[in-house]
Amino acid sequence: MDIRISPSVLKGRVEIPSSKSCAHRAIICAALSSDSEPSVLSGISFSKDIEATLGAMEAFGAKWEMTDKESGTVTVWGIGTDRAEGKLSIDCNESGSTLRFVIPIAAALGYDTEFIGRGRLPQRPIDIYTRELGKKGITFNYQNTMPFDISGQLTSGKYEIEGNVSSQFITGLLFALPLLEGDSEIILTSHLESRPYVDITIDTMKRFGVIIDETETSYTIKGGQRYHSHSERVEGDYSQAAFFCVANAIGSQIELGNLSPDSVQGDKRITSITADILKDGVIGSFREDCSDIPDLVPILSVLAAYGSGESVIYNAERLRIKESDRLETTAAMLNGIGGDVTVTDDGLIIRPTDKLTGGKVDGCGDHRIVMAAAVAALGCSGDVIITGAEAVEKSYPDFFKDYTKLGGKANVINLE
Repeated sequence: MDIRISPSVLKGRVEIPSSKSCAHRAIICAALSSDSEPSVLSGISFSKDIEATLGAMEAFGAKWEMTDKESGTVTVWGIGTDRAEGKLSIDCNESGSTLRFVIPIAAALGYDTEFIGRGRLPQRPIDIYTRELGKKGITFNYQNTMPFDISGQLTSGKYEIEGNVSSQFITGLLFALPLLEGDSEIILTSHLESRPYVDITIDTMKRFGVIIDETETSYTIKGGQRYHSHSERVEGDYSQAAFFCVANAIGSQIELGNLSPDSVQGDKRITSITADILKDGVIGSFREDCSDIPDLVPILSVLAAYGSGESVIYNAERLRIKESDRLETTAAMLNGIGGDVTVTDDGLIIRPTDKLTGGKVDGCGDHRIVMAAAVAALGCSGDVIITGAEAVEKSYPDFFKDYTKLGGKANVINLE
């Protein structure tokens, strides 16, 4: 699907969809519950990634149903004693979170499992698991692509994980290790990047009855713990709110609903970045370490493109293995509409130009590139055509619906 966007000013109120990070975690904890009563999760915004995680939990034997579509309420019955039998096949679609969260859970539950994926997911690395789980009873039939199989029974013990890899590996182990009989420890061999995502995991697990003891360099996990049912509303997603925060910084007037001011989401930092950079209606420049907030890089780059000075984004090298090489695709997106962006080894340098002109942007199958381009288009001197705009289905299917409700001028020009 290709979309033509004309310059405009967005005005009104938007209800930010539920945090994908929080929803993944709440669904998994609810599905692992050993209680007979279900968990009721409200405020869930459905997307392809969330559907992948729900499907994975179904494969384990959990059950769920949409009990109120309008409020996004999902009722989840945990696996309890009604676990699935035989070899499992889990389709992760394009969701890296689903894949990396579920591998250790399948291993801890002792399932022989086939994992299926598409898009860029088969190229995203899981070598941390092949190394560490391979030492603890798990055999991988893995050739650096998908599908692949695992077999065996995971055992407890010490797991050494580099802190500068995706925090999804740590989250996956945190979910799984309490299910084992013995105690375990995750030892960080280097500084942990994206710590806020691990904080969300530990916070969510605690609400479902599982406790993790943490220090600056390790996590201690008592074995034999049980997940319990728990009902809650999933809070709004600051990584999605970021697109509208930046739209406001470049001239729109949007009120953002469904956000928790007490959230532990790392992407909440967008609120302070936009506040700090905007002085007397003029956007300045910034240097931002994005090791904890990698998902914000595309939209922060749009903010920088409207700035009055050179901005630098660094410690973002892990973006090269997302849905696209997000450093290259962010630069291509902005340069294609009149920006001046240079890719570095670990980030981007964004220089101001007189005016973003508009042009054609390849969405590259990446939801965050598409949404960032739509925000960048608001202040261009000409139209922006985004190809592959359907990529928003991965995380925010209603993005363009909300965008046009606010007054955005977005018209589908090609449905293919």
